[in-house]
Amino acid sequence: MKSNEQKAGDTGSLRSVLASDVPASLVVFLVALPLCMGIALASGAPIMSGLIAGVVGGLVVGMFGGVPLLVSGPAAGLAVMVFGFIQELGFAATCAAVAAAGIIQMVLGGVKVARAALGISPAVIHGMLAGIGILIVLGQLHIVLGGAPQSNAWANLRELPGQIADLHGPATILGLVTIGILVLWQVMPNSRLKKVPGPLVAVVAGSVAAAMWGTDVKRVELAGSLFESIQLPALPTHWGAFAAAVFSLALVASAESLLSAVATDKLHTGPRANLDKELFAQGMANTLSGMMGGLPITGVIVRSAANIAAGGKTRMSAILHGVWMLLFVSLLGTHLGLVPLTVLAGLLVHVGAKLVNLHHIQELRRRGELSVYVVTVAGVVGINLLAGIALGFAVAVARLLWRLGRVQVQVKKEGEVHQVRVSGALTFVGVPQLSAALAAVPTGSQVELDLAVDTLDHSGYEALESWCQNHRKTGGKVWMEPLEDVWTRKGSTPSNKSAVSVSSTLSSEGAA
Repeated sequence: MKSNEQKAGDTGSLRSVLASDVPASLVVFLVALPLCMGIALASGAPIMSGLIAGVVGGLVVGMFGGVPLLVSGPAAGLAVMVFGFIQELGFAATCAAVAAAGIIQMVLGGVKVARAALGISPAVIHGMLAGIGILIVLGQLHIVLGGAPQSNAWANLRELPGQIADLHGPATILGLVTIGILVLWQVMPNSRLKKVPGPLVAVVAGSVAAAMWGTDVKRVELAGSLFESIQLPALPTHWGAFAAAVFSLALVASAESLLSAVATDKLHTGPRANLDKELFAQGMANTLSGMMGGLPITGVIVRSAANIAAGGKTRMSAILHGVWMLLFVSLLGTHLGLVPLTVLAGLLVHVGAKLVNLHHIQELRRRGELSVYVVTVAGVVGINLLAGIALGFAVAVARLLWRLGRVQVQVKKEGEVHQVRVSGALTFVGVPQLSAALAAVPTGSQVELDLAVDTLDHSGYEALESWCQNHRKTGGKVWMEPLEDVWTRKGSTPSNKSAVSVSSTLSSEGAA
């Protein structure tokens, strides 16, 4: 039977919903609405596809997800990936890839492997998001300046000086004003005014300024109403590229959603996340969104944090934000055509810049994982998203192997006894270094072997045992703790290192 707190996390009483979740849902709706449009713009997709994803994410994941306070919808972290797929496959086939990726997510959630995704190095995830943020900034700056984005990061950089030299007056001013409002909203002291979401203020202010100015700038184009914009996906003509798109979307969307779920858990004291249930719900939402012509969906930490900060207590706040978005787009969607594209581009420049998180960089630097982050960012920006992720994984694995191979072997002679101290991680990677150091010990000598290892695998165990046996056969003597005792403690944590370190005179092997 669920506790009262767990029940509250699911639906809550009517009084709780009216007092907490309705106000929170309105805040999240006002944050999500301009972001859904902006992410669609950055993805090279119809604006309505972002709104469809926002509605589906709010309703489906809100109702069936395993993290009650997590808010889902289209995310900036997938915008660059989707843009590339649309260029290669076309929009209809990309929607089919989104639906197929959702099916994979449901399978993964059904077989309960969600926690395995948390094994992905955070340095790779943060590097991927930072690289995407840089790509978004480079591309959307061209729209802010009144031009059009180029096909890749290098082309955007190459054309940027010319774009700056040939500013398109009104469009540039509106875009820069939008960025200025967002920056001001972020640094201004807390007040009642700041409770209004910054993205909403920036988009409304930019749209009103454009209308009052009477300037001729490109605005949001909607092909029709929400229901008229629903379109079925189409089968691809390039199946290899389609398969790559499906698995890429499933991997990245799952990782981002699960990491957002874990981060959301840290922001409140209510029910804990059911990650497998959440992954299944994300798959349901992506399948439905793709079938309706919407963008891919993930859990979004920015909207979730806004939900919790605004007082959201149950999953009803996420569901209601989807309801408000559905009602607004259905009844008042025509007014979205008043929003200038350069205003949305300014919003995206700010969002993209925030994906390069200085706190994450400092944290990774302290942990010694900055190299993984830098390589991932360089790969995402310089090559493509998948290459950046692959390079980041490769560096993370290489770094792990390097750490596993960091065994220190010190040999010194005290009188007639050679003292050998082995510390660090004695694994198969460090066996060659261990063997080389032990080979310098004279045959037939007396040896005190001190094992201060915090990791010992089977290869290291056998290497030590073999050397001890061979040394005794030459008439030598070895004093050490029995290897079996060290082996039983091979899983000790660094904090128990003193317990792993043993006295070299506890027992004698081969001395009798």
